[in-house]
Amino acid sequence: MSTLGMEDESTLTKSQAQRRERVLRAALELGAEGGYDAVQMRDVATSAGVALGTIYRYFASKDHLLAAAMVEWTHDLERRVTQRPPKGDSTRERVSDVLERATRAMEKEPQLSEAVVTALLSPDKGAATCQEEVAASMGRIMERALGDDFDPDYGRQVTRTLGHVWFSALVGWVNGWSGMDKVADELDVATKLVFE
Repeated sequence: MSTLGMEDESTLTKSQAQRRERVLRAALELGAEGGYDAVQMRDVATSAGVALGTIYRYFASKDHLLAAAMVEWTHDLERRVTQRPPKGDSTRERVSDVLERATRAMEKEPQLSEAVVTALLSPDKGAATCQEEVAASMGRIMERALGDDFDPDYGRQVTRTLGHVWFSALVGWVNGWSGMDKVADELDVATKLVFE
């Protein structure tokens, strides 16, 4: 058991891992259809074909569940970037390519993006752990864009800074303060400031 009282993902049996995956997929589908408010734990349980108590074995709260979905989304992006490396002749172009891909993927699923970004804002301890996992995954993705010859310490600072800009811009988009074009503009300005 983890310190949060849920099953540790690394110790799950195959059938437990499959149930956890069904729960995540159900939350993703509900979030994609109706956003944050549409993800109700009872509905997730029904859609995943599990008991409500089963969900709480893996996720402490709705925010933890949705933040875990963001982890899965980020891992999927990491796999895609591994298969199709960032494009561009300069570091700035490669970093911009990665951030544009991530932003486009979120733009394609606006309701789900709203749900997972809202969950990541939660003070829930499970969601906070997921925030760390998302940041680590984005760090690995950015390392591919930065290249092997980039100073690792500076690379971590760049990744952290651009991650903050991206997340802040996404929060503005989710809250209706700006459009997705503003997210892209903010990232473009930030990458130019960092790399030029």
